[in-house]
Amino acid sequence: MASLEGFAIATSPATASHPPIGALLREWRAARRLSQLDLALETGISTRHLSCVETGKARASRDTVSRLADALGMPLRERNALLRAAGFAAMHPERLLTAPALDRVRQAVDLILAHQEPYPAFVVSRHWDVLATNKAATRLNQILMKGRPLRHGNLLHQIFDPDDFRPVIANWHEVAARFIRHLHDDLTANPTDRRTHQLLDEIFAYPDVPARWRERELGDEPSPIVTFTFHSELGELRFFETFTTFAAPYDVTLDEIRIDCTFPADDFTAGVCADLAAGKAKPGRHV
Repeated sequence: MASLEGFAIATSPATASHPPIGALLREWRAARRLSQLDLALETGISTRHLSCVETGKARASRDTVSRLADALGMPLRERNALLRAAGFAAMHPERLLTAPALDRVRQAVDLILAHQEPYPAFVVSRHWDVLATNKAATRLNQILMKGRPLRHGNLLHQIFDPDDFRPVIANWHEVAARFIRHLHDDLTANPTDRRTHQLLDEIFAYPDVPARWRERELGDEPSPIVTFTFHSELGELRFFETFTTFAAPYDVTLDEIRIDCTFPADDFTAGVCADLAAGKAKPGRHV
C-alpha cells in the first residue's frame, strides 16, 4: 500500500497575493446569484455597510467576514482567502498530511486503505489527483492495463484520455457522465475554483465527449449507483464506489481530500479480487 506518509497536497503559498475583498464578494455573490440586498438580509448586515465593504470605503470586522463566508457557503480555503483579503489572519490551518498534528488522521486513512483489501481504494484531492492507493488498486491496474503504466496521475484524465485507462471501461459513456456530474457538483460547491473550470476544459478536449455535458443536465438524474464495468483477460469485472470524507473538518487539507473505496458488484468480481490478492489469478484464465 502507498501510505500517505509520502504524499502532500499542493497548496497555494500563504504569502500569495490576493484580490481585494470587494472583488471576492462580488464574484461569490454572482456565482450564488445573490444581490447585495439578498446577502445583507441573510447576514443581518446593512446593505449600505455591505456596499461600502465591497467598494473599499469600509472595513469589515472579522465576525462580519465569517458571517459573509457562511452565507455564501464558502469552502475553508476560500474562507481563508476572504479573511486575508479583509486584513485578517487565516482561521483554518493548512497542514501537510505528513505533519505531526495529522498523525492520527493519516493513520486512519491508511487503515481504511488497508481494510479495503482485497478491493481497490484511492485517496484523491479536490481536483481528482490520486494521492495514494492500496495494493489492490495496483494489482487491478496491472491486470486491466496489461502491465502498461497509467499516463496520468489525475483520475479524470485517466478516465477520459483514450490513451490511458479509458479503453478498459466497458460502460465508459455511463462512467464518464457520472464524473462530469462530479465536476459540476464541485463547481456548485465552489463556483470560483479556477482549477476545476480548467479541468472541465481539459476533459472536453478529449475526443467523443458530448458537448451537452458541459452544462449540467438537471432533468437527467443518474441512477443511484453507477456500476463500473471493466474489460479484462480474466473476464468482465464490475465495481461500484463510495466516497468517504471528513465530517466538519477544521483543516483545509482534510476538507479537500476524499477516499474512493470500490466494492465488487458481483460474485465473479469478488472472486477475481480475492485470487489476485492470493496470487492465484492469471491473465487468460477465468477464476
